[in-house]
Amino acid sequence: MRQFNFHEHPFEILDVLLVAILIYWVYLLLKETRAMRILYGIAVLAIIMLLGRLLQLQTLNFILTYVLAGLVVAIPVVFQPELRAALERLGRTRFVGEFGKLKKYEIANIVLEIISAVDFLSKNRQGAIIVLTRQTGLRDIIQTGVRLDAQVTRQLLINIFAPKTPLHDGAVIISGDKVIAANCWLPLPEQEFNFDLGTRHRAAAGITSETDAIVIVVSEETGKISLAVGGNLTIDLTSAQIKEFLINLLQHKIEGVAT
Repeated sequence: MRQFNFHEHPFEILDVLLVAILIYWVYLLLKETRAMRILYGIAVLAIIMLLGRLLQLQTLNFILTYVLAGLVVAIPVVFQPELRAALERLGRTRFVGEFGKLKKYEIANIVLEIISAVDFLSKNRQGAIIVLTRQTGLRDIIQTGVRLDAQVTRQLLINIFAPKTPLHDGAVIISGDKVIAANCWLPLPEQEFNFDLGTRHRAAAGITSETDAIVIVVSEETGKISLAVGGNLTIDLTSAQIKEFLINLLQHKIEGVAT
């Protein structure tokens, strides 16, 4: 029996490795999404079709061929939000965002300004939604609001979210030490979440499921503070907890938040 010579077939080996990497990459991008469950189903159908061909089950093969073809067309339509988020993660650069350019003490000072404002807004039950960008740019969302490019301060954030002011309804976008824009409108997610909360909370979970942004939400009804990261929403946190999470997320680049 002839042995396989790795030196004679370098491109075949490269081909297999690239396919394996691609399959693993797709798995990482789509895991824990609805699309992943559908991919499992497609894999089962593909195995059944392969067995059908080996056993020459022509009718079964005919049906499964058209079923799989239909699924290939339907999946990009049905799972557009999940696929868009997966492609965004795939295309996300590894370069640091504006927070990554700051020293740790500078990040700590910015977090203190934000927390001080959030604490005031919470005690006075003034609704707010604050978005902190990381690697993913939010230019399309910034363009929906009013450009500020102002230093992050407690008083500025309190003034923005003061009732009946022109900018209080939308979201504030913070990048590094700058309040980039206010009165920005976040798109509401198409997918359903396992919680029954208001528009601000749904928008926060939606934008963080598609980007690496961090979002702080203050409820206008209850004054409770929530934090959204990676599509996960943690509700009713204290100012101290928010501060700890932000320091960890911005300084140490932790991807998630405990719920």
